Amino acid sequence: MAAPLRAFLTARWEHLVLLNYTVPTRMLAPLVPRGTELDRFGGELLVSLVGLLFADTRLKGMAVPGHRVFEEVNLRFYVTRAGKDGTPRRAVVFVRELVPRAAIAALARFAYNEPYMTVAMGHDVSLDPERGGYACYAWRYRGRSFALEASVDGPAAALEDGSEAAFVSEHYYGYTRQRDGGTLEYAVEHPAWRVWNTDNAGFFGPGAELYGEEWGRVLSARPRSACVAVGSEVTVRAGERVA
Repeated sequence: MAAPLRAFLTARWEHLVLLNYTVPTRMLAPLVPRGTELDRFGGELLVSLVGLLFADTRLKGMAVPGHRVFEEVNLRFYVTRAGKDGTPRRAVVFVRELVPRAAIAALARFAYNEPYMTVAMGHDVSLDPERGGYACYAWRYRGRSFALEASVDGPAAALEDGSEAAFVSEHYYGYTRQRDGGTLEYAVEHPAWRVWNTDNAGFFGPGAELYGEEWGRVLSARPRSACVAVGSEVTVRAGERVA
């Protein structure tokens, strides 16, 4: 087995809020990176709006002052691709990623061609793995306010095999289209997370302003499911081109 590629980024991903929606194939088909195919849950195509906090962030082992702790909100969907050994590699593809630091967005666009955007962001989190609590990620874009929030009660639980929460959180690769039409693959390593499933979660704001009219209609509906993950240490490996 080949040695893993060097670590590009290490961090703790904390207090993840995941809102999940069903979308038609026509919305995702044009966005699928070459060499991958859409991954379905129970025959349905899911997208997730995810808010999280990066902590103790390091690039190639080095901490950058002023860039160690920050929020991210991303809109993503799910694909799969057979690895070199034939094992399916379940992965995420990002539609858009929001962060509050221009340098982070610029680096991610340069290194991976990821669709990052810089916006003013903040968070309000009071979560305990044994008691639950509240998490909110808020941001502004073109003078409009947006928020992603969830409340949970009691202790977080281990992921159940085959559950929707497991499907949206256990994808350990990322794929992104490159400027020449090719595809970059990178591994994302973390242990399985403890989660809460919740009905008390939502997205607030004019989604069409950020994502376009069709995406705005999807995000204005009640999510089909939502969960909150405790999070963990994470390693993002350097990317490599795929055939």
